[in-house]
Amino acid sequence: MRDIGRVITQAVILVGGQGTRLGPLTTTVPKPMLQCGDRPFLAWILRELCRYGITETLLLAGHLAPVIEAAVPALIARLPRPMRVRVLTEPSPAGTGGALVHARPALADRFLLLNGDSWLDTPLSPLVAGPAGNMLVHRVPDGSRFGRVTLQDGAVRSFAEKAGPGPALVNAGVYALGRGMLDGVGAHASLEHDRLPGLAQAGALRATIGTGLFVDIGLPSTLAQAQTVLPAVLRRPALFLDRDGVINHDHGYVGTIDRFDLIDGALDAIADATRAGWHVFVVTNQSGIARGHYDVAAFEALMRHLLNQVLAAGGTIDDVRYCPTHPEAPLPQWRRESDWRKPAPGMILDLIARWELDPANCLLVGDQPSDLAAAAAAGVQGQLFPGGNLQAFLRPLLTRPANNPNQRSAIHSL
Repeated sequence: MRDIGRVITQAVILVGGQGTRLGPLTTTVPKPMLQCGDRPFLAWILRELCRYGITETLLLAGHLAPVIEAAVPALIARLPRPMRVRVLTEPSPAGTGGALVHARPALADRFLLLNGDSWLDTPLSPLVAGPAGNMLVHRVPDGSRFGRVTLQDGAVRSFAEKAGPGPALVNAGVYALGRGMLDGVGAHASLEHDRLPGLAQAGALRATIGTGLFVDIGLPSTLAQAQTVLPAVLRRPALFLDRDGVINHDHGYVGTIDRFDLIDGALDAIADATRAGWHVFVVTNQSGIARGHYDVAAFEALMRHLLNQVLAAGGTIDDVRYCPTHPEAPLPQWRRESDWRKPAPGMILDLIARWELDPANCLLVGDQPSDLAAAAAAGVQGQLFPGGNLQAFLRPLLTRPANNPNQRSAIHSL
């Protein structure tokens, strides 16, 4: 199993704009904090970033920065996974490039940069797991509100201020950058005007074409549409996968990378589910910890290794639950009953609660009767994997549930 280099774990979100096109709506509320459904728009972005292993987010603020600062505890409390969120406030308006220069001491070597008022619902795996110097672009039916991007063999060749009416390939406002790419950017500068064109000219900027719902809440009309459309799309169906025997061959108490042998089609199956708009969770009994075959640190290191493999293949594992206990464990600290140990449903129920899932839109795939019993106890459909190629097994099952239709193909842009 080939090792994959370190993935991006830091996101930077630009939240300092004044939102003048929204009029009185942004007089006292920063644009990213405007409600979309039952939470601020920014909360949806942070929730999605959790899916890709982002553990720290910097909010680069300016206009109404104290409002954003005050909202951070509530934003963090609602996230399904732990994330450190910090607000960095520029002393005066400095443009997108200037905001990054001001924040440079806090930036990781490689980071994900996003706009706080737009979102493209497409897998972020190519940016998170790939090299610095990559950006998301998106085809829209009407590019008159956006900047046009010209590509050649995947490389960005040029930018235009406005695309003009008609279909266009536009900047989606998501970038994987390296801190060194800010060299030469002034304290008051625009990233889009003063740095990205130079990177493109030097051949240092590539693009990934994203598909799915593109939301920009910069106009009253698009904000109004986003109120219902965005929550409907981002409340995803969920695929729960047992680990040993489904993702990897069960060689007996697998706790180290050298014994981790992937099932045929496993990485492609997870990538397919991610691209189809599903959450992917791993729920696994790990009595090997209770029996002393490996410890928690080894298991978690192996799961990080698996996540890196999955990200490099274009998918993600949104979250993991494992049960290290066993009622007959040789190690006394792990010797107890647990409602997380399958066939009990505790791991599944915990994920349903944390990620706000509808059990009717969930599917569990396991290789043992205990997996199916846990699914049934949680009110989730279960399927027994008989072995073979996991991608081929899952392909007919990855259709969007009828009561949560995939709207991304119908709505290209708001």
